[in-house]
Order: sequence, then C-alpha cells, then structure tokens
Amino acid sequence: MAEAAFSDDSGAINRCDVPWCRLSRPGAWGSRRTTVLNMIRGAHVVLYSTDAEADRAFFRDVLDYPFVDAGHGWLIFALPPAELAIHPANDNGTQELFLMCDDIEVFIAQMSVCGVACSDLQTERWGAITHITLPGGGALGVYEPTHASPLNAG
Repeated sequence: MAEAAFSDDSGAINRCDVPWCRLSRPGAWGSRRTTVLNMIRGAHVVLYSTDAEADRAFFRDVLDYPFVDAGHGWLIFALPPAELAIHPANDNGTQELFLMCDDIEVFIAQMSVCGVACSDLQTERWGAITHITLPGGGALGVYEPTHASPLNAG
C-alpha cells in the first residue's frame, strides 16, 4: 500500500497509508493542523435559481451579506462560518443549505419587517427551524441550532 507524507505545523514529517489516509488528529483544527487541512481555506456554495438576479438582490439587500462583483453583475457573497454534516441517503447528489442564527424568533421578526414571510416555526431535536421562499422560488431553511457545533468549540 502506498504512503502519503505530510508535515504538521512543527515541520515534523508524518506518514499514513492511503487510500482514506487519516491526516487529521485530535485537535487538527488547532495549532497542529496538517498541510492538507491548511490547503482548504473555505467552501464555495452554489444555489441554483430560476431568478438568480432576484435571489442575489435578496442576499445583498435583505440579508445584507457582503459581496464582490466578479464581473457582469455576478455577485459572490461572503458567508458566515459553516459546518458540514454528512447524512445517510439512498441516493447521492442531494444537498441542502441551511443558514444558522442565534435567535430564530428575532430572525423571523426581522424578516417580517422586510416583508419576507417565514414558515411556521418547527422545533426539532436539533433546533428550531423556519423556511423562507427566495424571490426566485427556492426554499431556504434557517434554524437556531441546539446541537453541538464545531463553531462553538473553544
């Protein structure tokens, strides 16, 4: 079996077996990050819309997300920190995007002031969730998590 080599922040060379080389160790997002983890600096999320211009305006004007214009009105928005959950499924290729907030009731009130309707609040074991309909017709879930989060790990 082939080996992959990598160095940690101290410069020490480490090795692991591939495939499915486990380069990360406990505390991997702390001071002992590996070079592989250092290569990934973010995630690029793509929302498909039948009215992309209206949905871009919603993220720009209603949610007030910072953005850059990549040219020709193609806005790319900065997102807050994110987490990734991998759920079992019968088929591959399905993804969901949920925005997280600290207080779902305040979010719903803010959306009401902006004229944006929210679905009835649902309480799940992992948090309280509402859905908004984007101008392009797509649904977007927003929730206040009650589950453990790596974003809160100190």
